[in-house]
Amino acid sequence: MKNRPVYVIGHKNPDTDSICAAICYANLKNKITGETYEARRCGHLNEETHYVLNRFGVESPIYTKDVRTQVCDMEIRDLHAENADISLKRAWEQMKKENVVTLCITKDGKLEGLLTTNDIMETCMDVHDATLLSDTGTSYGNIVDTLDGNMLIGDESEKVASGKVLIATASPEIMEEVIEPGDIVICGNRYETQLVAIENNAACIIVCIDAKVTNTIQKQATEHGCRIITTPYDTFTVARLINESAPVGSIMKRDKLVTFHMNDFIEDIQQTMAQVRHRYFPVLDEKENFVGMISRRNLLGAKKKQIILVDHNEKSQTVEGADNAEILEIIDHHRLGTSIETANPVFFRNQPLGSSCTIIYSMYKEAGVEVDKTTASLMLSAIISDTLMYRSPTCTEIDKNAGKELAEIAGINVEEFAKEMFRAGSNMGSKTPTQIVHQDFKKFSVEDKNIGIGQVNSMSAEELAEIKEKVLPEIEGIMKADGLDMIFFMMTNIIAESSIVIFAGNKAENIIDTGFHVSAGSENTALLKGVVSRKKQLLPTIVEALQQ
Repeated sequence: MKNRPVYVIGHKNPDTDSICAAICYANLKNKITGETYEARRCGHLNEETHYVLNRFGVESPIYTKDVRTQVCDMEIRDLHAENADISLKRAWEQMKKENVVTLCITKDGKLEGLLTTNDIMETCMDVHDATLLSDTGTSYGNIVDTLDGNMLIGDESEKVASGKVLIATASPEIMEEVIEPGDIVICGNRYETQLVAIENNAACIIVCIDAKVTNTIQKQATEHGCRIITTPYDTFTVARLINESAPVGSIMKRDKLVTFHMNDFIEDIQQTMAQVRHRYFPVLDEKENFVGMISRRNLLGAKKKQIILVDHNEKSQTVEGADNAEILEIIDHHRLGTSIETANPVFFRNQPLGSSCTIIYSMYKEAGVEVDKTTASLMLSAIISDTLMYRSPTCTEIDKNAGKELAEIAGINVEEFAKEMFRAGSNMGSKTPTQIVHQDFKKFSVEDKNIGIGQVNSMSAEELAEIKEKVLPEIEGIMKADGLDMIFFMMTNIIAESSIVIFAGNKAENIIDTGFHVSAGSENTALLKGVVSRKKQLLPTIVEALQQ
């Protein structure tokens, strides 16, 4: 199995900091380790992040909804025969060499059928039909190959069309009565027997123990359209082997094949494996191309996906299946919430800074890795976004200094770029209320309460008023659909450094009233002056109020 990449992934409903942190940290790890790290995302991009990635020509990380162990994480053996025309003998030899009891038969990369050792044994041991080779359309090339022979007269690509296989052990007079047109006759070096077979229009004579075939017999065979094969084996051995020249396509199973796909989760296929008592199962890719085979034994050796989490440390925000993955590192700047459990100690770096990318920029400098212009642009975008252009109370001097240095590397005017970025992020004209709320949305568990907090930032009071009018009538329904006890939606005016909060749920109004000492309006809204941070202002107030 080739080395798999380590996924660097942010939280659900990712914001600009989460996406840029994943991209930039994967880039750093690749440079300092020489191994493969890939940025991934477990949610859809918001408008602001779309703008940032498009602006700097960076592809969006691949969407990865679930990191549970999959078939692609197992050892897959690429064992197959590339066409259904190969002989049973060659298939048996391949299976014996690879120590398997199942062989996949493919054509142009697609799975055609399955052959087992039992199928071969039943054909060779139980089938006594002398017309097997004609019934299965065996090629003369397969007969030559099976008998380690030589095609003296005839074309190996031709196929047996009719007739039976018989051994010319009787006298020529008797054989003259037995041999029919189209038969395959196994004989020795007796001239008379060979001639009788040819004159009776046999399709082929097989001459054993490499006996010499006279020129006269060869000439007669050519004139009558009779093929001649010579073999080093004696008559008994030829009779025993010849049915093994039948093509695998004649006996392989073609219908109702049990197959798995690379992206199938192991826990989903285990039940099928237990119910269907096969030793091996074919694996296909997303285009139905054959990849290889797995067995029940391979389940034990399946390797968990390895992941690094950035910009979060709470279980509710983590990619699905994280419990079944191997978490290597956590890089974050948020509070420690309902923490993720790990089987082994991990590298954990959590600093009270305004952005995860500020931490990652520090790690670039600590490792002595040069920051290129594109990477600098991404990290700067994340810092501006998370600190609301340095206006958020979460912003520190470290964030400001990092932003200044990155802006110089990127050659960006921060004021102008921030206006463009925030304008793109607040463009909600085509979005539904649910999409608007979930654009930058996080779930938290506080005192057995499930709480959701969404946020949108803008430099325009008019834009925020339009968003409020759209979201307010739907906020109750969004809360219920998400299975939440409370929901808060912050509409932050970056210039005014304040937020209008829409809320719903039991105790939500009380939290706003007592926590911020303001009276909530009749429409379940409140103006919170000086409140712009979900992380450092709104969430801590909710936590404190619920703990009292």
